[in-house]
Amino acid sequence: MTIPANGPDTALPTDIDLLITGCDIVTMDPAGTTLSEAAIAVKGNAIVWMGSAAEGRKIERPASVIDGSGQIAMPGMIDAHIHTAQQLLRGKLSALRSRGPLRNPPWKNYYVPFEGLLEPEDVYLSGLVAYTNMLTVGTTCFAEAGGPHPTEMARAAIEVGIRGFVSLSTVDQNPAFAGSSVPGSMLMTTKEAYDRNIALVKSLSAQERVKGWLSLRQIIVCSPELIQSLSAAAREMGVKIHTHLAEGTYEVDYALEHYGKRPTEYLDDLGVLGRHLHCAHSIILTPEEVDLYQRHDVSACHCALGNYGVGIPRLQEMWRRNIAIGLGTDGAAAAGSLDLFAVAHAARIGQSASIGHPYHVRVPMSAEELLAVAVNGGARALGLEREIGSLETGKRADIVLIDTNNIDQFSAGDALFTAANLTVGRDVRTVIVDGRTVMKNREILSVDMDQLRFKLSRRLPQIMARFDQAIEHYGKRGPA
Repeated sequence: MTIPANGPDTALPTDIDLLITGCDIVTMDPAGTTLSEAAIAVKGNAIVWMGSAAEGRKIERPASVIDGSGQIAMPGMIDAHIHTAQQLLRGKLSALRSRGPLRNPPWKNYYVPFEGLLEPEDVYLSGLVAYTNMLTVGTTCFAEAGGPHPTEMARAAIEVGIRGFVSLSTVDQNPAFAGSSVPGSMLMTTKEAYDRNIALVKSLSAQERVKGWLSLRQIIVCSPELIQSLSAAAREMGVKIHTHLAEGTYEVDYALEHYGKRPTEYLDDLGVLGRHLHCAHSIILTPEEVDLYQRHDVSACHCALGNYGVGIPRLQEMWRRNIAIGLGTDGAAAAGSLDLFAVAHAARIGQSASIGHPYHVRVPMSAEELLAVAVNGGARALGLEREIGSLETGKRADIVLIDTNNIDQFSAGDALFTAANLTVGRDVRTVIVDGRTVMKNREILSVDMDQLRFKLSRRLPQIMARFDQAIEHYGKRGPA
């Protein structure tokens, strides 16, 4: 057993709000600390003590106690790229594919048109569904890619009790390429796009757990003026910009045709690369573009359930060059699952195929290393590494408890091995965010799930009917 610096020989805390006892702990701290038969004490929203379960039982009168026997405590997973407003589109493209070929790229032909027809209450409902889904698979923090009605996303996230950043889908130019264009409901003037982004961040500045980011959908649909102005605002306000970068060949071709540069090089010419820029996917990158990520401290997100169908992501190289990269699901519409454990498992297979085969490296990235990408890397990518991403005293109490009593986990005595190799989202039993228990024994405590299912059953058919009409119109004439 490894004992952290604040181990059982230190003074026991008093006036504890929550005591978790009897669990094994995978801290994911820089030293790789693990504890067996241990306890965690939480006061307010922070971890204040960790040590042996025997010592933990000496803590007097904790307000609440969770028996973690037979479970592993670890940091909550961090989804560094999700589309909240696409949650209700889960499985729809597969159904459409069964009728005939899909139009590419999907974001322009399906995802953005779907977002464009959503009303505020639709997005609020989508947020409730997405964020409760996240909790059930152990995700405690997210970064929203940018969608319609982000204040409704924030409302849902605050009610559910999850941590995260919401942002606005930001489009201020309509290139009308490949015979179609962005729906008018998603298009703004440059000034409107700037003003609405700034207003969102300011409106959530007083919130502790859910805040706003700036957003640029991608370089194809954002003008150079908007890119530069929002970059200046991000630096001034101390927030990040969430964007999609190097996601497809069409984007690379567009940048080369219009700017004579690859996408990352184009942004470098605009002077907007920096720690404030968070770039989802980051798949089709040259070595020189990876150099730019490292030089300017750009953060990235690897969405393993979809990225390998586009190209060979440079995940291992970026991770080992200390680029802030996390894992993301890309949302339910693109990936189906919001389970980041599954994303990490997929990344291991993808890295083995893309790196292991060419260089005869049997395990280029281990499951344990990819779990670190999901939690440590995700925290760094979101700029929250001092607050979350590991279980340490002083950090926020974002904790998940994993059941280890399933038959496919039997005989695995090492807690880190179990968490990294054998765990999926449905093994998560209890979730604590900011010191508050939001799921206990697989029951969501913050939302009436029966009422949510009822609302979804009533609303979803109406939304899908509108989408089917929009797609039919879109295919014949282009979006309205």
